[in-house]
Amino acid sequence: MPVNLNEYAIDWFNDEATYGSGNSLYSEFKKQGFSAMDSINRPRAFSFVFKKNDQLAQAPKFIISEGIYDPITMSVNCITVDSIGFISSPKIGPATEWKTLHWRGDSDAFGGDTPIVDLYGFNTNGSEILLISGLSLNNQDYDISTIDAKDFPFVRLKMRNTDLQNFTPYQLRYWMLTYTPVPEGAIAPNIYFNIKDTLNIGETFNFGIAFKNVSKLDFDSVKVKFTITDNNNVENIVPVPKQKALIAGDTIKLNIPVDSKSLSGSNTIFVNFNPDNDQPEQYLFNNYAFKKLYVTPDSLNPLMDVTFDGTHILNRDIVSSKPGILIKLSDELSALALNDTSLLTVNIRYPDGSLRRFSFSNNDTLQFVPASLGENTASVNFKPYFPEDGEYELIVTGKDRSGNFAGNSQYKISFMVINKPMISNMLNYPNPFTTSTAFVFTVTGSEVPQNIRIQVLTITGKIVREITKDELGPLHIGRNITEFKWDGTDQYGQKLANGIYLYRVITNLNGKTLDKYKAKDDNTDKYFNKGYGKMYLMR
Repeated sequence: MPVNLNEYAIDWFNDEATYGSGNSLYSEFKKQGFSAMDSINRPRAFSFVFKKNDQLAQAPKFIISEGIYDPITMSVNCITVDSIGFISSPKIGPATEWKTLHWRGDSDAFGGDTPIVDLYGFNTNGSEILLISGLSLNNQDYDISTIDAKDFPFVRLKMRNTDLQNFTPYQLRYWMLTYTPVPEGAIAPNIYFNIKDTLNIGETFNFGIAFKNVSKLDFDSVKVKFTITDNNNVENIVPVPKQKALIAGDTIKLNIPVDSKSLSGSNTIFVNFNPDNDQPEQYLFNNYAFKKLYVTPDSLNPLMDVTFDGTHILNRDIVSSKPGILIKLSDELSALALNDTSLLTVNIRYPDGSLRRFSFSNNDTLQFVPASLGENTASVNFKPYFPEDGEYELIVTGKDRSGNFAGNSQYKISFMVINKPMISNMLNYPNPFTTSTAFVFTVTGSEVPQNIRIQVLTITGKIVREITKDELGPLHIGRNITEFKWDGTDQYGQKLANGIYLYRVITNLNGKTLDKYKAKDDNTDKYFNKGYGKMYLMR
């Protein structure tokens, strides 16, 4: 065997310092009978033939050149115990069409050689099957075109050698097969490659990579497999249509949109052209690629806002028995639109303690309005009816598409329902006042009276100012503080003098005056005399 330049027997022996005593090429050759091995201490060629661990049956034989240019020749008779020998070729193929088999060789001068060639095929499952057998010296050129390459893309040749007279082998000079080969393709990121390492959740990007036909044969339409293995080790298959037929030298530039909405955390992208050998190809190892992708999770909570008839109420406030409850859920991440009813749950606890969950269905009670383009805010229009008086509780849960909840706990607020239409004493605030004063009062029932007027009078009973419902601004069932503020002027806008003024409220609902509402611990009657209140103007 040839020796690399400047490598001698002592170098092989020194390997034992690393691998242990006796564990080196030097020790093994010495054990097998290479007694002159130590003379390889300068550039020389050598040949060494031995039968492993059996020097009695086959004596070792070696020859060493004097210098680096001296030719060496050595003949060795190898003793065999049998008259039969076998030669096998490596797997040949893949092919799209098989054509012919050719083989040649020589017998020794003594004759007696009987070589036989068999041909085995490998089916698509990898099983080896005998297809043609018993080809003798009379069949050294053989037509194999009847073998279907679709069923057997690979074949192997095996020769059986017998010599019962002289026990010498047939000297095979060559064997070969002619066939039409298959195309060969390879991923080519040097031509085209588009990928991001990191995305924000909900972001979409195009994964791009090139695949080139590097052979002189054509591909049919190319199948592509594309998967994303997510943070939970779940493989998500992304459907990809078959790509164009790829002629020799042509390139596919693959682009696949990747939606990251459900890919929070670490992911592995896998792309494979011509997967599972969909069409015959020379090699498959250069058809696939892996790429890591990290999607930054959504860590911010959404915001929820709840109003009753357009107003933010306090706990245990009075509301209408037919309130218009508006629930808004907003999220800063516009890529993950709030467009699913499962993101919100609405429950009502009734005065008797029972709890009812309202469902989103085709009715007017609970309607879901998904987030619109550009503003990630979903709304729920809730229009219940509460026929019984008492204390109720609204319980709402909201979350975003990433599962982050609005707040650390459910939104809960209690409210009171009084079905009888009534109005409480109307107080002005502040009182006394210098520049302006608003009016504070409570209305019960299910609708605001059609007519509410406030008359301002002098202490002699002269009406100096009448404030209409339209002037008071938006009103609702429950506690009201008017947007309107009386500035101490009369009906004509003239400033009134400092002093004490009286006021009274006139109401009308469906032709009837409202009864007075008086809550528990309400002691405001002392500020009124026969329905008239008193206020002080001090400029």
